[in-house]
Amino acid sequence: MKPEAPMTAEQSLALITRMIDQAKGNVTRNAFYFLLWGWIVLIANLGMFVLIKLSYPYPFAIWLITIPAWAYTMYASFKRQKETSALTHLDSISGWLWITFGVCIITLIAFGYRINFQINPVILLFCSIPTFMSGVILRFTPLKFGGVMFWIFAIVSFIVGHEYQFLSGAAAIAFGYLVPGYLLKRKESQ
Repeated sequence: MKPEAPMTAEQSLALITRMIDQAKGNVTRNAFYFLLWGWIVLIANLGMFVLIKLSYPYPFAIWLITIPAWAYTMYASFKRQKETSALTHLDSISGWLWITFGVCIITLIAFGYRINFQINPVILLFCSIPTFMSGVILRFTPLKFGGVMFWIFAIVSFIVGHEYQFLSGAAAIAFGYLVPGYLLKRKESQ
């Protein structure tokens, strides 16, 4: 077998440029997840608020809409992973960050009865971490801003009454996922 010839400076630069472009492409495709989860959770928060105000006996049932969204997210993630020619180390870190977030949320929901299901402010705090860090990983300031918005609305949720936590949650989702998601989508199409 013949040894490979060393790369020229131009070839090295072209390879680095291709890798950076691939990483940017992998990252901007994440707009889909922010928009999917943004709309699902916004609807669930607003629905929960309305159902509480209507004295519906099972207002939490609205959150069942997250189950098909979760299943679709898993399907889309695995499909995307197969289609992507190369995942960068940052793609891997980002993926594991969101998986860890999901495990924390599931744990919080499962044991929410231990804190009288006053979990909305805590969920918003948890949301601030992967959202802000995704902004750092992607070098995308609107996601960093979104992470800060989650933190601010988590504080608001600790202060307001229980049913109003869901309005605070809806606002956090709008500013934390939807606005950055649409900006990321616009960046992707450029």
